[in-house]
Amino acid sequence: MNVGSSSSKDLDVVVDINTTPLIDVMLVLLIMLIITIPIQTHAVKINMPVNSPPKSDKPPVIVKLNVDADGTIHWNDTVIPDRATLETTFKQMLTEPDVPEVHLRPDRGAKYKVVAMIMATAQRLGVTKIGIVGGEQFM
Repeated sequence: MNVGSSSSKDLDVVVDINTTPLIDVMLVLLIMLIITIPIQTHAVKINMPVNSPPKSDKPPVIVKLNVDADGTIHWNDTVIPDRATLETTFKQMLTEPDVPEVHLRPDRGAKYKVVAMIMATAQRLGVTKIGIVGGEQFM
């Protein structure tokens, strides 16, 4: 609001723009935009089991797959020298009637490349019972 001094006899014209209607219109447009944006749901579709699996009397067979800090792979305390040997060992494991579980335990200093190669090879060959154990060392 522009108020002139009392000593001035002539009226001064106020040339400021009244922004109140502009702000009101902008607020209404903002509210309409918020209301009309559809609510996006982020859902991950997972096939969950319907009922509990049958109880087994015998414990599962476990394959311990360790990765040292230098990249050496151990299959139940047997050194695996290269990827071809690892693939052959996975294929032999999959031909067994009772497919064992694979427990992958990488060392804290192991390179990600070696661990990713093992997991990619297992996935490509169809190994479904694989898990990474020893995660408490990374916390």
